[in-house]
Amino acid sequence: MGKIMPALFLGHGNPMNALQSNKYSEGWRQLGVSLPRPKAILSVSAHWYVDETAVTGSSSPETIHDFYGFPRELFEFSWPAPGSPELAGRVRTQLLPLNVRLDQQRGLDHGTWSVLCHMYPAADIPVVQLSIDETKGPDFHYEMGRLLQPLRDEGVLIVGSGNIVHNLRAYAWGDDQVQPFDWAVRFESAARKLMLEGRDRDLVDYRSFGEDARLSVPSPDHFLPLLYVLGLRMDGDKVSFPVEGIEGGSLSMLSVRIG
Repeated sequence: MGKIMPALFLGHGNPMNALQSNKYSEGWRQLGVSLPRPKAILSVSAHWYVDETAVTGSSSPETIHDFYGFPRELFEFSWPAPGSPELAGRVRTQLLPLNVRLDQQRGLDHGTWSVLCHMYPAADIPVVQLSIDETKGPDFHYEMGRLLQPLRDEGVLIVGSGNIVHNLRAYAWGDDQVQPFDWAVRFESAARKLMLEGRDRDLVDYRSFGEDARLSVPSPDHFLPLLYVLGLRMDGDKVSFPVEGIEGGSLSMLSVRIG
């Protein structure tokens, strides 16, 4: 048996990070260099938030430009990583008896490629995406992570991509100097503390944080990928935070490494 792969939650933020060199993209680059080379990558992105559980099955997934209002060069950007029908099949088997639809058409959205393009710029590692079922509660998503634990033993890097704090209504667009909102700092700090203490299930019940949670997680899509990653934690796994920062007052760029 080889080395057990870590698991990652990556705060992806603005898709323009794919083209930019900044402290976040540099942090992701360094993270890619520091990790054991994975056989394949399974990504759980906030931007595949639908009413079912599905997994990508294409051997050549396209680069999806699932946004608008950005410069042309971002729409022209391509990160042509191969897919892995084999890994897609393993994911479906591991999640039985849940019926996981195999999606042969869907490609990789920016929640996946805007961060992985810095970690693995050669785009030479197979990547599969797993959808987030919007009809299910937080416990379901945490348990999905637990079911996927064996893949870490098989050389698969599992990545959750979202943002622990993600409130675009409060986001200060174009203001790099704005200070983080108090509620954003409190919620991110509380999340960090619980992870360090191994109290992952308290984060599954994140809504109990009251107003700070309501403002930090106005919709679940960007928070739920974290629960998959926490579900992947095994006995003895340490937690670290390789990338940090809060952008625009209300967007946490915190990354979490498990193991």
